[in-house]
Amino acid sequence: MSGILTRWLINTVALLIVAFLIDGIKVSGFGAALIAAAVLGVVNAFIRPVIMLFTLPFNVLTLGLLTFVINGFMLQLTSAVVSGFEVKGLWAAIIGSLILSLVSSLLSWVIAV
Repeated sequence: MSGILTRWLINTVALLIVAFLIDGIKVSGFGAALIAAAVLGVVNAFIRPVIMLFTLPFNVLTLGLLTFVINGFMLQLTSAVVSGFEVKGLWAAIIGSLILSLVSSLLSWVIAV
């Protein structure tokens, strides 16, 4: 249980960092970031695999680049569900999801060491 809470807090901090770095992503506060991180985790666990399965032929044709678009779409979907978390535009979502992955990985690495 402790690992889930740690991962949740890491993703919350990563979302706050991404909102600070990307103009098109806004978070109204720590509470909104907590909720957005939880919803993003659920979306990535249940909806993303289904979309990845249906878009597999296109993902193969684009040599995996479609995955970035799908990750951005997951971030926009989370934005549509969570009030206080806003993503403006597909490019902000794609770049934000990329930076979110990098920051989350870096924070996980720092905390694990």
